[in-house]
Amino acid sequence: MKLVFSFLLISTVVSLNAQLLTRYEQSGYKETATYEEAMTFYRALDEQYDEVSIVTHGQTDIGIPLNVMLISTGGEKTPEAIEKSGKAVWLINNAIHPGESDGVSASQMFARDLLKNKKKNKKVLDEVIIAIIPFYNVGGALNRNGTTRVNQNGPVEYGFRGNARHYDLNRDFIKSDTRNSRSFQELFQAYDPDLFLDTHVSNGADYQHIMMLLGTQKDKLGGKLGEYMNDVFMPYAFENMEKKGFSPVPYVNAWGHTPDKGWTEFIDWPRYSTGYAALFHSVGLMSETHMLKTYQQRVESTYGLMQIMLEFLEGHSVELIDLRDETKLEAAKQKEFEVSWAVDTSLYTPLMFKGYEPTYIESDISGLKRLKYDHNQPFTKEVKYKNQYVANKTIKAPKYYLIPQQWTDVIELLELNQVETVRLRQDTTIAVESYYIDDYQTSRSPYEGHYMHSKVKVSTTSQTLNFRDGDVLVPVNQWRNRYIVETLEPEAPDSFFAWNFFDAILQQKEHFSSYVFEDYAVELLEENPEIKSELEAAKQNDPDLAKSAYMQLEFIYQRSKHREPEYLRYPVFRVMD
Repeated sequence: MKLVFSFLLISTVVSLNAQLLTRYEQSGYKETATYEEAMTFYRALDEQYDEVSIVTHGQTDIGIPLNVMLISTGGEKTPEAIEKSGKAVWLINNAIHPGESDGVSASQMFARDLLKNKKKNKKVLDEVIIAIIPFYNVGGALNRNGTTRVNQNGPVEYGFRGNARHYDLNRDFIKSDTRNSRSFQELFQAYDPDLFLDTHVSNGADYQHIMMLLGTQKDKLGGKLGEYMNDVFMPYAFENMEKKGFSPVPYVNAWGHTPDKGWTEFIDWPRYSTGYAALFHSVGLMSETHMLKTYQQRVESTYGLMQIMLEFLEGHSVELIDLRDETKLEAAKQKEFEVSWAVDTSLYTPLMFKGYEPTYIESDISGLKRLKYDHNQPFTKEVKYKNQYVANKTIKAPKYYLIPQQWTDVIELLELNQVETVRLRQDTTIAVESYYIDDYQTSRSPYEGHYMHSKVKVSTTSQTLNFRDGDVLVPVNQWRNRYIVETLEPEAPDSFFAWNFFDAILQQKEHFSSYVFEDYAVELLEENPEIKSELEAAKQNDPDLAKSAYMQLEFIYQRSKHREPEYLRYPVFRVMD
């Protein structure tokens, strides 16, 4: 049986190679290509068309390189040649969740049809370089099955959401635990895409819309680029998808209620692909086809979106490049940065939503009420879409961040993302602003391999500290400033601190024995009456402190010269002058 299966697979690949038909088309729109089949397809395009190059950028966790197919009429294959060309760059990412395979099938057909009609598409191909990642999550694509996506209507078989190490790669763009993420960052920085598309399939409620579009939240993207995305690009995408009959809607972010009650716009923190892209001023879009629509409907709508984005670039590539260049210059001079946002619940945008009436019927299993969307009761009605965000944390940028060289994992990620750094060349005493971690909450359950911190509060103090030859200065005068600030400011939601890069400083390494320190504590209070006054006031406000002799000694210890200076001191310093 194994020999027969192998022969059939080889026959399918040969047929595909000869006709340049995808498995999706050969199967009557019910199946998607395996990793091997898709790569064979792209290699066939490479052999047939001079405009195509297949290049690799680093490894993935499964030990297979991250492949990229470049389409360029100028034959640009290297980052240097791409930058020199002055062309717009459009990056398409597929199979970050390989079970969501719509983009895999759509990209194959889109690339083939674009090349087959290259004379018709000459203008846009001369202006734009297209980079397609066939499979970002190669390990998940190889872990193929037909059962794990129980909510999804096809294809027959597909890949698994987690990568080879069971990471969700669309949560890994800041912490970069995986080789996939590090390779993607190398690729992203090399190409510096002007437009970015990441293809997905939704989970959640049931409704009539075939596709949801999730762009970077406009207030978070900010400035002229945020306005451009909200006022030019997104309306273009929605209007033209509607004309093609795919009935798009903004990403339905309804949890704990049905979408007929309205919903809040999803905010894409930098852990997500489009949030990561926003840190580098790339216009990012996530397509989310509806899981219950047929595979054919989903693939066709994804293909249609790719056509629309190509048409948009044909008419807007020059202004998009110019706007990004302007935005980069402004970012390099920026003095204040918003690092966290919250929805303004008092404001909303009216949105026409095509849904199905939610009903509650008796469950055959539990006998209790269960939700069921009634397809016999479709509706179109106006709902409240809360899509206005305001900054709830703004910081004044330092002139430099200063990172002691021992924090190698942080320094390596900054340099991977092409952040310019400067090494001290001698031991130096420098006046800095230091943060102390005053409070934070830590998740009780692991999230993507981490116990994340949130609700971080810091206090600031001025100190003059000794730094060593080899410690790293990060100038905050670069167009990559947003990445620098949002990773290094500990109160940012996706900061390196939030992702546990600095947890060692949260544990005290030296301590006291109560019976020994008691006598020292008496002397300390006599020499420092201000500590004594502070202690008495604290006891009045904290009954637990008043009842605990040990807690009172700890209170004194933490305000004495014996307290270790590194404890709770955030080891990324701010140089203001």
